[in-house]
Amino acid sequence: MVYVKLESDWTDADGVNHSAGESIDVDAATLAALQAQGIVSEGPKGGGSKDGTDGWIGPTSTKP
Repeated sequence: MVYVKLESDWTDADGVNHSAGESIDVDAATLAALQAQGIVSEGPKGGGSKDGTDGWIGPTSTKP
C-alpha cells in the first residue's frame, strides 16, 4: 500500500467519496490509475510521509 494525497475529488471502487487534499492508502494498481487520471501527483521530492512532509523521517533520520 502507498499513502498518497489526492489532488482532486475521487470515488473509490467501493463508492466511498474522497475529497481533494485527503490522504489515503492505495495499492500500486490504483495508484497508477490515479496518476494517469491526474488525481494524484508526486511531491517535489517524489514522495511524502503520513504527516504531509516530504521525505522519510524515521529511525535513520538525522532530524530531531
